[in-house]
Amino acid sequence: MKPVHEDFVETLRNSLAQRERANEITAALVARGVDNLYFVGCGGSLLATYPMQYEFDTRSSRVPAFTFTSNEFNFRRPRQLGEHSVVVVASHTGSTRETVRAIDTAKEAGATVLGVTRTASSALGSGVDHVFSYESEHTVWEAKQILLANIGWGLLEALGDAEGRSAIDAAYDALPQAILTAHEEQDLRSHVIADQLKDEPIIYILGAGPVEGLARCLSMCYLQEMQWMHSGAFNAGEFFHGAFEVVVDDVPVIVFAGEDATRPMAQRAVDFLSKYTSKLHLVDSTQLSLPGVEGSARGEVAPIILGSIVSRMAKHFENVRGHDLSQRRYMTKVEY
Repeated sequence: MKPVHEDFVETLRNSLAQRERANEITAALVARGVDNLYFVGCGGSLLATYPMQYEFDTRSSRVPAFTFTSNEFNFRRPRQLGEHSVVVVASHTGSTRETVRAIDTAKEAGATVLGVTRTASSALGSGVDHVFSYESEHTVWEAKQILLANIGWGLLEALGDAEGRSAIDAAYDALPQAILTAHEEQDLRSHVIADQLKDEPIIYILGAGPVEGLARCLSMCYLQEMQWMHSGAFNAGEFFHGAFEVVVDDVPVIVFAGEDATRPMAQRAVDFLSKYTSKLHLVDSTQLSLPGVEGSARGEVAPIILGSIVSRMAKHFENVRGHDLSQRRYMTKVEY
């Protein structure tokens, strides 16, 4: 396996350095008045917003947050969207057409639009009111989530709902080394997962709370899109309301477990699956040392670290299957 790209640490540090600017922008927005928050994107860019959606659900008493795939946002046009709304749009390329259109949807309603993207000069970066960019083609998931966190925690602090933020900021500052250490600790297990599952006809993946997004990302973005493998992702709680009926001894399931309040949902799935399939694989943040991260803040950064492990796991699938992650049948190849 190749090591992480040489720009990894620099990209994360540059993303972390945008925290103060995010604090200033979000404080001004809250001072003016914020009624609601919308996270909008497609694919991995949408799934990367799940952790901050979770933080608003569990912390904010005044400002509700909503997560929309871009065209659902465009066609549904939420009635509560207005001049005191904050819309955060995300796209790696900055050219995803439905996400760029979502900027117009938001602005037509009078909302303030913040953007997270690779390049500030992209269509997305040029169209939003304030853009945060990571300027890397290689270090994406981690940088994107740090920038989303800068925005989210800035809003929460200005709203008075960011209890324990000093420890959380310190945990984010420790992420470059903590993630590299997590890769070292998890890589062998990730290789085993990829090697054992490389020829499976289908793989199911479970997660809950802030790690549900990365479970869906592994399934849809990496296995389906980039490896052309059949896969399905489910919320670990919803799994018991239908999907678990397909489980027999030879059905492979990967479960992601973080350290937030929804962890018992993952544990329930693990308890069940350990009885009924011999192909259970658990990816658990409690098995990682996370140097520099205080225990009180582990739950907040675990989704980013587990998401980085997902990106590494995709490279293990690429390696053992000989199927390049850049291969596409349809995406950017045909009209759709």
